[in-house]
Amino acid sequence: MTATVAVVASLAGAIKRYDGLTAVDGLNLMLQRGELLALLGPNGAGKSTTIGLLLGLVRADAGRVELFGRDPQDIAARRRIGVMLQQAALPATLRVSELLALTMSYYPAPRTLEETVELAGIAQYLDRRYAKLSGGEQRRVQFALALCGRPELLFLDEPTVGMDIDARQRLWTSIRRLVAEGCSVVLTTHYLEEAEALAQRVVVLANGRVVSDGSVDELRSRVSLTRIRCVTDLDAEAVAAWPRVTGAEREGGSLSIRTDAAEHVLRRLLDADPQLSGLEVTRAGLAEAFTALTNELAQEREAA
Repeated sequence: MTATVAVVASLAGAIKRYDGLTAVDGLNLMLQRGELLALLGPNGAGKSTTIGLLLGLVRADAGRVELFGRDPQDIAARRRIGVMLQQAALPATLRVSELLALTMSYYPAPRTLEETVELAGIAQYLDRRYAKLSGGEQRRVQFALALCGRPELLFLDEPTVGMDIDARQRLWTSIRRLVAEGCSVVLTTHYLEEAEALAQRVVVLANGRVVSDGSVDELRSRVSLTRIRCVTDLDAEAVAAWPRVTGAEREGGSLSIRTDAAEHVLRRLLDADPQLSGLEVTRAGLAEAFTALTNELAQEREAA
């Protein structure tokens, strides 16, 4: 017997226009329970509008948008989500503990204060006024506010902006824990290593449409890029001009090369410098695959 997959949010043929500009163009997207989906795309791709549609902040001009099988503006559906947007207008004079108590009061079965504080790592901020926190500290409090209602679906829009490396890693650990508990997450981020580290599924938008939908490995496989790293005295600009090389630059004492023909470039490297050392060959990461895909789409649009 096949288990039924629970769909927590969906768009079907969704269209949204602003003053004649189509921001979302017949978009089809489905999010399952316990799934962490990274929503990526260049500026103007339709990410913010897609999130706005799912949150009920804007209404589709055509198509269907559902949140837990309901209209996204239905209060019963909205009580099952948590939201961390890029901009948050919070009462600056309230203490963090007061902000948490206020937000928790909006939900029928919120997390305990202790659990919320532990998940977000904000115990040291409880007695401080929100306005006195740094940007990164405020982001951690906003994360706590987003998860305190025990959401089944969590929207995280650029969640780690302003955080240091340690705080970012702690947040990643908490997000993984929430997903393991069955919470669905929609993540938008410009830190592509963040999407690579967390996402089970990556959806790339361009011009209001889905242009790629799959795992990180599936997105990588669409782009035949390889990174070669080695220690050599060869000039980076000269290597960058070689056929089938898409980029070359110095990184510390090493030369880093991006290519879509690794075997060809390796042979030329060894011919040009038989003494090179520290040779490493790796597949393209999500950042390179995303950049190559969006560049390809931009070229196709210019040629059209």
